[in-house]
Amino acid sequence: MKSHTSTISRRSLLQRSTAAGLGTLLSGLPQGWVGSAYADDSPERSDLNFGMIALTDCSSIVIAHEKGLFNKYGIKSTVTKGASWAAIRDSLSNNDLQATHMLIGMPIASTMGLGGAPKKPMVIPWLINRNGQAITLKKELKGKVADDPKALKPFVDEAKAAGRPMTFAMTFPPGTHAMWMRYYLAAGGIHPGDANGADADISLITIPPPQMVANMKVGQMDGFCVGEPWNARSITDDIGFTSITTQAMWKDHPEKVCAFTEEFADKNPKTVKAVLKALHESSIWLDKMENREEQANIVSAPTYINCPPETILGRLQGKYDMGDGRRFRDPDYMIFSDRNCNYPQAKYCQWWLTQLRRWGFTEGAPDYEAVTKKVMRADIYEEAMKEIGYAHGGADDKPESLFDGSVFDPKGDMEAYAASFAIKSLKA
Repeated sequence: MKSHTSTISRRSLLQRSTAAGLGTLLSGLPQGWVGSAYADDSPERSDLNFGMIALTDCSSIVIAHEKGLFNKYGIKSTVTKGASWAAIRDSLSNNDLQATHMLIGMPIASTMGLGGAPKKPMVIPWLINRNGQAITLKKELKGKVADDPKALKPFVDEAKAAGRPMTFAMTFPPGTHAMWMRYYLAAGGIHPGDANGADADISLITIPPPQMVANMKVGQMDGFCVGEPWNARSITDDIGFTSITTQAMWKDHPEKVCAFTEEFADKNPKTVKAVLKALHESSIWLDKMENREEQANIVSAPTYINCPPETILGRLQGKYDMGDGRRFRDPDYMIFSDRNCNYPQAKYCQWWLTQLRRWGFTEGAPDYEAVTKKVMRADIYEEAMKEIGYAHGGADDKPESLFDGSVFDPKGDMEAYAASFAIKSLKA
């Protein structure tokens, strides 16, 4: 009996030792190990350079980098600040950048070869944020123009008649700030000109975001559209005031995206999905209001936005001082994850194409369906979110209402919508 017990004990010890050794061996394997088969879900490329412009909505990329979230998903990240949107586009095109913070209109224009750049297909598998931009006017217009662009028209008409047209700035011709500025002016009966400036009542110029305030300070412009914190900074520096926020023009409008070249996304699908997974975590973190002070402190650094954190923080918290006596709490402040923010909705590309058509960026009607399918890659987004078990809100084709009473129906006639505006520059 004693001998039998001893044999059992030795056998049990051997089994425990074998199990422990196997456990140690298995603990070193990646999560993709399933049974006797190994599914490698690691990125094809680990070293990635991310581009960004000095705007508050670069935050999800910066936070994913600073908090090690890219690294968590196998990405060794570098973040590089670009001097302008054109520089960012060119760096992505030539692979100096592999992914970048970008205006939603830029991958669309690049894919179509619009805006003076070589045709380079790009994809949008991730929307970075909604809301949070604004239109700033010079302080001399305080008390004369509030949020209604119709009040601006007499000043525009007077300046034009005197041979000194008013000057307004945006950040990139097919980009978001350009379209918000064009939409705002046209809603006030002011023609911003076609893609080449023809028929304009004003002069529309391109200025990089961080240079907006300095250019207005020296009298180079009468107004501009840009992302934060530069609208808030114009008030701090007492050179301008906010006429209207972009969320007041279109609640929860699309804004920046994380873009890749189509070539890179096709060759590195697991790398792209790893980026999206990290951005998902950083975006969730950003939309917790208790984290926004830390966010402002991090992104305010000289390597990123280079602006005092207190100038960034207020509007991130929905606290709006418009600089002309109007103050309010805005529930529609900048978001990074909430309300299905990140899903690359097809309708946003469709709307952009109608505006490119409206302002003469295209000769004739663009292929609304084909371009949208090529650029807006919901398939990549959905696959990445499925792998981490995140239940997103899915595709949305509900109509969108803008502040001038216009309603965009993504199931409707795109050409009819583009032609429906009183002020337009359609090219046959």
